[in-house]
Parts: sequence; C-alpha cells; structure tokens
Amino acid sequence: MSSPVLTVKKEDSVREAAKIMYNNRIGSVVVVDDDGRVVGIVTERDLIYLIALGKKELFTEYPVWQIMTENPITGRPDESVIEALTKMKEAKIRHLPVVDDENRPMGMVSIRDILEIIVSLTQSISK
Repeated sequence: MSSPVLTVKKEDSVREAAKIMYNNRIGSVVVVDDDGRVVGIVTERDLIYLIALGKKELFTEYPVWQIMTENPITGRPDESVIEALTKMKEAKIRHLPVVDDENRPMGMVSIRDILEIIVSLTQSISK
C-alpha cells in the first residue's frame, strides 16, 4: 500500500489532477470532499479516454468531478492482499483506495504493489 494518498477536490481542474499524477509518477488521485472523505477517483485511463475522444479542452476547462469515477470501490486497512486483489479483479480496476471508518483515504493499493509482492514472494521461494 502506498501512503500518503494524493488527493484533489471535486472542483480542482482535470489539468491539476494530471499534473499531480505526472509529477509524482502515480496512476491515480483520490477525489475528496471538504471533509476529506472519498467521493471519487481519477485514473490515467480517464485522462487517456479524454484524449482519445478528442476532448483535450477538458484538461483546462473542466473540474475533476466531471470525469471521475464516483463512489469508487475501496479497501480497508485490515484486509489481506488476497482480499484486495479479489476486489480489484472483480471490479476490473487497477487502483484501490484504502479508507478508514469515516471513508477518509489512508493509502492506495495499485496493481504495481500487487506485482511487487508476487515478484518478492517468487524470489524468496526460489532461493
């Protein structure tokens, strides 16, 4: 799990979300409300779809709430890697925000995190 989670507000521009993702070499940002609760997620795929659809103006003119996935699937800090991976597989997602009891972001599990665990386990088994 990656922590801290980088977030944006619903009113922030799509461009701002893209800059945060680019500058931090991450594939998603969590969208939070004024109380810091998760209300959405913006991923690199969302940005690619905008470009593919010829909607480049959305990068500067639109707030993230217009492209985010609302109420994303989330994980809990006490869930196992297998539980997280199962959620991700069933929902066909590559980023799983981990939230506390008040739906505030605590971390992010990405498919990259899962792959790193698999590689690490494979290497330790083969030793």
